[in-house]
Amino acid sequence: MVAATGDRRPPSSGTFPIAGNVNWEKGYVRGAVQGDAACGLLVFAGLIAVRSAAGGLYLPELAVGALLAVLWPVAVSIAGGYQAHRVGDGPDEYRAVLQAAAALASLVAIVAYATQTPVARSYVMVGFPLLAFATFCFRYGWRKRLHRRRVQGEGLRRVVAVGHPEAVAELVSQLCRERYHGMRVVAACLPPAPAGLPAEVGGVPVLGDFADVAEAVTRVSGDAVAVLACPELDGAALRRMSWRLAESDTDLYVASALMEVAGPRTTVRPVAGLPLLHVEHPDLTGPRQLVKSAFDKVAALAALLVLSPLLAGIYVAIRMTDGGPAIFTQTRVGKDGREFRVLKFRTMVVGAETLRTDLGANDGNDVLFKLRKDPRVTPIGSWLRRYSLDELPQLVNVLTGEMSLVGPRPPLPAEVARYGTDVHRRLVVKPGMTGLWQVSGRSDLSWEESVRLDLRYVENWSLALDLQILWKTWSAVVRGTGAY
Repeated sequence: MVAATGDRRPPSSGTFPIAGNVNWEKGYVRGAVQGDAACGLLVFAGLIAVRSAAGGLYLPELAVGALLAVLWPVAVSIAGGYQAHRVGDGPDEYRAVLQAAAALASLVAIVAYATQTPVARSYVMVGFPLLAFATFCFRYGWRKRLHRRRVQGEGLRRVVAVGHPEAVAELVSQLCRERYHGMRVVAACLPPAPAGLPAEVGGVPVLGDFADVAEAVTRVSGDAVAVLACPELDGAALRRMSWRLAESDTDLYVASALMEVAGPRTTVRPVAGLPLLHVEHPDLTGPRQLVKSAFDKVAALAALLVLSPLLAGIYVAIRMTDGGPAIFTQTRVGKDGREFRVLKFRTMVVGAETLRTDLGANDGNDVLFKLRKDPRVTPIGSWLRRYSLDELPQLVNVLTGEMSLVGPRPPLPAEVARYGTDVHRRLVVKPGMTGLWQVSGRSDLSWEESVRLDLRYVENWSLALDLQILWKTWSAVVRGTGAY
């Protein structure tokens, strides 16, 4: 994506009430600076108090501690932690905090060695890790506050979408579903059509074709323009559009045709004066996958040991309910199309599969069978499903190497038989107990949305992404949204 940053006009839906500033984005950054400074003061004041209580505090150390507390927001700023385009972006914020902590710790160590200043090792060995952790916690809470405001319709950038109707409608749907990203499509510009342009697409008004983008931005007081993959817009046309938008200081975002490929796999490299997008192949084999497998098995074994009392309690409760088996097994398709038996706690009445033909219409789609109020689900099964406790026996599948902690949803053989060519891409990695589908809506997602999320995971896998999904799974499970 290409972006030009600048001051924003407040969205018409409301302002983000931070520090009383009319401009929500500036208010968010000001609050971030104040919070980071408070973290610095608390951490180094604590270290000074501990050193003083131990009787080992020297005057130079007191001065250095006070100076570091003041320099902390400066270091984060130099690392890019307050740049406007990073507002609300967790990975970018955390990366800037880590870089600032590492740089400032290195600077203190070098200066102390060069000047023979007696600085306590605790400042470098303890102070900066604690400072980074404290800042992480603050930034996480501050960002979640912003996300809540965005869900309420505040602090949203007003976006004009440019592209074909289908792509625009998909973008509108996705941003409406995930409002915490901070964008709302308020208008669209479509390719010129001989029969004329529709009045609206995806519920937003169409304000012209590609030649009318700048005028559309002015009419709706837009903050940004999102250009979707479109062959009619070549490099020259995009360049002219960017010149027009620069006059009104409007951000420009350009989506790659490789919609599900992002992050470290893509880099822009100038070749013969042309900015070419270099796309690396996903790392699905090799040392990183060995690390993932080892992490999965160690974590699964630890979870089984810790949760063994809970697992035993659920087992007994199901057995006492109707006397039927507590464990339900079902054939699923794993990596490279290999079938395996997935383990789950039974949540339906005995013989539930034979009753499926007597049920009504499917609440899901043509491939997945899901009923929001399935009469076959037992009372205890409904509770287990709400909090995903029925899936805990799959830790055994992870331990045996048939599944992973994080990955695409394990499909049924009947589902795989109806896969199109692209959907088979999901089978190049092990299925997971949780995944992007779990933290993005669970059973509320349509088939197409589930496939898109699974493909995004396959194309952009990393251990960091796995850890992020595992962290988000807790809140998704506690909320119980989309579980039935």
